[in-house]
Amino acid sequence: MSAYVIFVRETVTDEHALERYRERTPAAREAHPLEPLAFYGAHEVLEGEPVDGVAILKFSSMADARAWYESPEYQAARPHRLQGSTGKMYLVEGTDA
Repeated sequence: MSAYVIFVRETVTDEHALERYRERTPAAREAHPLEPLAFYGAHEVLEGEPVDGVAILKFSSMADARAWYESPEYQAARPHRLQGSTGKMYLVEGTDA
C-alpha cells in the first residue's frame, strides 16, 4: 500500500541552512525511490493558520517511506531542515483504492 510523507513548512528561519538541506537531499532521493506529488508550489490555506509551503512525497509503502526517513543520507540532511525552518512532517498510509 502506498504511503505519503507530508511536509508543512510553517516558517523559514535560516535560508542558508535550508540551502544546505537542499544540497544534501538528492542522495536520499537516489537511494530511496519516491515521487514528488507537490513540492512547495502555489497553495491556498482553506482552514487554519497560514504556512510557508507544503510538499507531498509518495512512496510505495510505509516501510519504504520510513527507510527513506531513517536513512543515513536523509538523517545527514535533516538537521539543516530543522535549523532552517519550523514545521511538521507526517507519514500517512494511502488507500490505493
